[in-house]
Amino acid sequence: MFDVAIIGAGIVGSSIARNLSRYNLKTVVLEKGVEVCQGTTKANSAIVHGGFDAKEGSLKAKLNVIGCKMYPSLCEELSVEYKNNGSLVLAFSKEDMKHVHELYERGLTNGVAELEIIDKAKIMEIEPNVNKNVVGALWCKSSGIVCPFNLNIALMENAMINGVQLKLENEVIDIKRIDEENCFEIKTNKELIKSKYVINAAGVYSDKINNLIGGDEFYIIPRKGEYKILDKSEGYKANHTLFTCPTEKGKGVLVTQTVHENLLVGPNAQVVEREDITTSKAGLREIMEGGKKSIANIDFSKTITSFSGVRATPNTGDFMIFKSQVAKGFINAGGIESPGLASAPAIALYVEDLLKEIMSEEDIYLEGNENFNPIRMKNKPFMKMSQEEQIENLNKDKKYQTIICRCENITEAEIVDAINRPCGAKTVDGVKRRVRPGMGRCQGGFCGPKVVEIIARELNMNVEEILKDYENSNMLVGKVKEVRGETVEI
Repeated sequence: MFDVAIIGAGIVGSSIARNLSRYNLKTVVLEKGVEVCQGTTKANSAIVHGGFDAKEGSLKAKLNVIGCKMYPSLCEELSVEYKNNGSLVLAFSKEDMKHVHELYERGLTNGVAELEIIDKAKIMEIEPNVNKNVVGALWCKSSGIVCPFNLNIALMENAMINGVQLKLENEVIDIKRIDEENCFEIKTNKELIKSKYVINAAGVYSDKINNLIGGDEFYIIPRKGEYKILDKSEGYKANHTLFTCPTEKGKGVLVTQTVHENLLVGPNAQVVEREDITTSKAGLREIMEGGKKSIANIDFSKTITSFSGVRATPNTGDFMIFKSQVAKGFINAGGIESPGLASAPAIALYVEDLLKEIMSEEDIYLEGNENFNPIRMKNKPFMKMSQEEQIENLNKDKKYQTIICRCENITEAEIVDAINRPCGAKTVDGVKRRVRPGMGRCQGGFCGPKVVEIIARELNMNVEEILKDYENSNMLVGKVKEVRGETVEI
């Protein structure tokens, strides 16, 4: 019997798990994927929004502002890349400037720090590559950018170190409230689990999970956004995160440098099926045109990859975080679209308060985990070490002598560490998200086969079993002659 079962191991589920590991609770996280961070979290804009866009008085506004303030210390504790680069909402007309002023007033109401309306001269001073047609902008100095993969993984890793259990490839099929036992019975594709409390953080499936207990307070409208990642040689063109004035569909196409100094352009918005993460010529053309509105001289020939992600847009227009009225002990944390990444640390606190309210009604009070350690240590990337540190590590571990990914300068030792850590990588893309082999210009064309071999060796698996990312995405299916049905000569 678990005290708490969290459904979903994206940024929200992992944030909640890490936060609850501060207490003496037997907590389990159920994730249907082969890895954590296989849903919306792995394919978003990586923006820590300041909080000026969300409607006044909304849960989005409240949690965005609180979450944004938590990011610097949170990322320091977890050894995660974060940069307080600030953002600009660019205006290209008098009508746009009216909207900029509206966002400024909304930001002040929401409690956003360091907001300022600036003119063209100031914009060109801090962003010399911006489209020369710009007339003004809203400057939010408190916003930032983060590595969403590493944050998601670090949160779960720290939660596990502090006692949380993670069950991967466990898709929730049914949930029943067992009143006589005062608990829930959760049926997955693998096992039957009992838990006193359930927290639904299932992303684009959060409405479906809520439906299992008879809830119908919201439904999800899956909305796909496509992106382009450009080479680091283009990264210098945006010092801040650059937005244009938003539309009814969302914040529009943004241009930003990533924490790893690539240039990211996107997304668009299209209602799709929940698992549709395809890209299209029309969609990519749309984001290229949108990106050039902010920076006219973006060289899209420097694109190294394109991708898409599906956002869990709720029909209600706001985060759906609440105690169920039909099944006591069940908490929803659904409908978490943008600014969900920025809000995640604050969402975890909000859910904690809801859980405490339920437990206090039963005269149960949370006890602190005396052994809780908020620090998650991560080895410094080899190429960011000083010469003395490199020599020291080379002497300790000869695997540092072998460069596996030449585009990103990733050593074998770093890949081995990513596989063997708590919440370690199990797939090629899992390694990629943790330490970046395959994130460079060749996109794994050279290092991919070697990464497959290392995973197989470290996990004691056959190379044919190694997945790219999702279930059934095997990297290899056999030797060429065997697949063709030819005789293999030994």
